[in-house]
Amino acid sequence: MDVTPAFAVISGAQVHQVLQGREKHVLELIEAAYRVHGEGDTVNPPSYFLRFPEDPASRIIALPASVGGEIGVHGVKWISSFPANVAEGLPRASAVLILNDQRTGYPIACLESSIVSAVRTAASAALAADWLSRDRGRPTRVGFVGTGLIARYIHTYLHTTGWSFDEVGIHDLSADSARGFQSYVDETAGGTTKVHDTAESLVRESDLVVFATIAGTPHVTDPAWFEHNPLVLHVSLRDLSPEVILASTNVVDDVEHCLKANTSPHLAEQVTGNRDFLAGTLYDVMTGAVRPPADKPLVFSPFGLGVLDLAVGKHVYDEVSRAGDLAVVDDFFYDLHRYGKR
Repeated sequence: MDVTPAFAVISGAQVHQVLQGREKHVLELIEAAYRVHGEGDTVNPPSYFLRFPEDPASRIIALPASVGGEIGVHGVKWISSFPANVAEGLPRASAVLILNDQRTGYPIACLESSIVSAVRTAASAALAADWLSRDRGRPTRVGFVGTGLIARYIHTYLHTTGWSFDEVGIHDLSADSARGFQSYVDETAGGTTKVHDTAESLVRESDLVVFATIAGTPHVTDPAWFEHNPLVLHVSLRDLSPEVILASTNVVDDVEHCLKANTSPHLAEQVTGNRDFLAGTLYDVMTGAVRPPADKPLVFSPFGLGVLDLAVGKHVYDEVSRAGDLAVVDDFFYDLHRYGKR
């Protein structure tokens, strides 16, 4: 029996083809992955950050993980963030995802993963918005601080999974980006849009606030902006000061992962010396172990787990394989005999 592993390359075009228009199904995949993780059937070590002294704003991150259950795959995402790309007309982030066979450990595929990463981030945010608003009522005004690719995907996932808004607020330090995002919303969802000159104006006029920036340190420092108790999807993790975090109810995707690398919750831990400000995880909310109160701002800070990338990536691999479209690299593994070629 031939047990020689096969290795395939899956392009961004193939990833897009599998995932486009499947937002509700991807949301179910992400919820299933969160449940598998919450039940302890995953391995998700700390992410590794490769940084550059000559370019401190840039980084490349390795997210190794293993997912059990019906997903059943090991792997690693290797994702770069180079903010200067935007000025050159390139997206800030690029990524690949390696999937490894559970039985042999051999890599079975390399996927272009910027789309996988954006999709799992957006699906995670939309899933959290759903679960965290169940005792608070659905927000009717959403505001986006930061209007890049991730914001676009989050809006898409909200819109296509049943959310509608009376108004979409928009704020970005780049006027061109704000106008581009406004045009996108007008073309895809319609409704009223409003570009805000300041983040404060947007936050105060939004029931659901999405932070999707490239901020490296907190720039939102006044808890009074949130006195109307909005739901906040703090996707970019470093926008809010410890004062804002400590004045809010806080839910994370994974405690140990989120309280690292000077995220806003990590800074709050450094200030207080404890983690008492955390209400729990999204899994806790999904299982009913935690029911966040409605009388405080509610902040969801997702570090972004590698298990989510693997769940989406394995689905893409299975669909491309089922269609017979895997681009297998012949002889990728060469010397497979213990004592040399025979």
